[in-house]
Amino acid sequence: MSTRSERILIVGSPNSGKSSLFNRLTGLRQKVANYPGVTVERKVGACVLASGQRVEILDLPGTYSLTPRSPDEAIVRDTLEGRLDAGPRDLVVAVVDATNLERQLYLALQILATGRPALLVLNLMDAADAQGLSIDVLELERLVGVPVLPVSSRTGRGFDRLRAALDCGGTDRLPDDGIPLDPALGYQAVEAIVQRVTRRRARPDLFRARLDRVLTHRIVGPVIFLALMATVFQSIYAWATPAMDALAAGFHLLADAARGALPAGPIRSLVADGVIVGAGTVASFLPQLAILFFFIALLEDTGYMARAAFIMDRVMGGVGLPGRAFLPLLSSFACAIPGIMATRTIESRNDRFATILIAPLMACSARLPVYALLIGAFIPDRHFGFLSVRGITLLALYLFGILAALAVAWVAKRTLLRGPRTLYVMELPPYRMPSWRSVLLAIRSRCLLFLQQAGTVIVAVSIVLWFLASYPVAPPTSASTPGSALEHSFAGRLGHAIEPAIAPLGFDWKLGVGLISSIAARETMISTMATMDRMGGRPRYTPLVAVSLMVFFALAFQCMSTVAVVRRETNSWRWPIFMLVMMNGMAWAASLVVYQGGRMLGWG
Repeated sequence: MSTRSERILIVGSPNSGKSSLFNRLTGLRQKVANYPGVTVERKVGACVLASGQRVEILDLPGTYSLTPRSPDEAIVRDTLEGRLDAGPRDLVVAVVDATNLERQLYLALQILATGRPALLVLNLMDAADAQGLSIDVLELERLVGVPVLPVSSRTGRGFDRLRAALDCGGTDRLPDDGIPLDPALGYQAVEAIVQRVTRRRARPDLFRARLDRVLTHRIVGPVIFLALMATVFQSIYAWATPAMDALAAGFHLLADAARGALPAGPIRSLVADGVIVGAGTVASFLPQLAILFFFIALLEDTGYMARAAFIMDRVMGGVGLPGRAFLPLLSSFACAIPGIMATRTIESRNDRFATILIAPLMACSARLPVYALLIGAFIPDRHFGFLSVRGITLLALYLFGILAALAVAWVAKRTLLRGPRTLYVMELPPYRMPSWRSVLLAIRSRCLLFLQQAGTVIVAVSIVLWFLASYPVAPPTSASTPGSALEHSFAGRLGHAIEPAIAPLGFDWKLGVGLISSIAARETMISTMATMDRMGGRPRYTPLVAVSLMVFFALAFQCMSTVAVVRRETNSWRWPIFMLVMMNGMAWAASLVVYQGGRMLGWG
């Protein structure tokens, strides 16, 4: 019996190409939100079907079975069983990697056993053809009792038929001669189906085997991984500079135009020196972020990131973390918030909390503008072959955060969060040509999120900072220079209030104002410094102060949004307060050692 669906739920195992299929169906019509009542991230998009009807599509978290071992897998089960945000007429699209039927068909049979209207999508058919694998789609459709659609989310093959099938809806009954979908049969039904529908087994992938022996080698693998990361950070500087300069120049012209168009007074200062300069300075770093997101998406799409997780599993095992912690920590390089949410894939509570504890130590994209500004201003532009000193410095800051995170995890797993290490079975996906559409969509979504923040939080902070830096107006006798007027303002008084605590780190009261503003979001440090510079408050910078500030930012816990997410995920204020004290204490101590040690060596 066919039914017209009210909404489409996409379900599949990790590495099944589920998200790529979602991206191709929704195109640019998608958004990120949370499930009602929980903080697991979900993607929601709109798809135009063959009839022209628009229908909502929900991309559920990846799972291996409907017997949950982690919170995100429980989300999938509860959704399919109608207990969480799903109606009885929602159509389920079960996505299976056509090259990996034996492992992924089990989840599909569990989904069909729920009795929901469903379709079975054989994804990555281009890869199956390349491996010499032939699947009898009609026989598979007869056995499972639902429409089976062979597609390739990378090339778009079969998507017209898929949209037409989605328009008709799925089926909620089985044929009389189909395979009984009894969950109690473990993998017997899967074996029976695979034997009947697989006409020719795939040829051994000798190239993949040889490449894996190199990329996952105990010694060579980490060296290649480090070399790839070095190339990424070299590219961030080499490729992004022209676009950054153009954006910065454009915002300066916009600020000058605002000054010329508006009459002299507080409104002109607010618009030009507060909003445009503040948000524009941060937005000018967008090209560097786009390049970083490009490489991350590219490595994920080709299948290399799973190899990187395999390599890092050995490292994390040494500090007591499971291999599943790698992907949440990897997500934290973009932003700690989705990284912390992604820890729901970790089964053990202690392992999950340990991963949450160190996720903010990963160098998130909000730190990149601060690093880029200070490195560009104080690190010489020298090269050793294709390596630049600036690129090496940026890589060193990222590695510094990683090493600090591993050290904290090592201590936590032997004290507060002691427990046995859980077994992690990792599946290495086949190597694939990247889907440039998916890569570009990933870059677009991350960059838009950054611009959204620049247009909301950073603009709001810039306005507040402008007010604090402009009022109260200093008496004429004490405002002989813009700098003295700024010192008399609320912002100046706040900076002077914390100066005794930060002076041993080499920071003056002007940098103190920037540190206070960065509590809202780290990148507001850049807009704060730009605004204060316009108003005569240039901080006392030296190369040693710059290094001390970068070390402080590498370790400090400054993002209030992350604090709120930690509170929700741990269901306690104890952990976010502990993280604030621990990380900021580490940042202060490390910055103190760098600055005072540098002065003792005569670098001050």
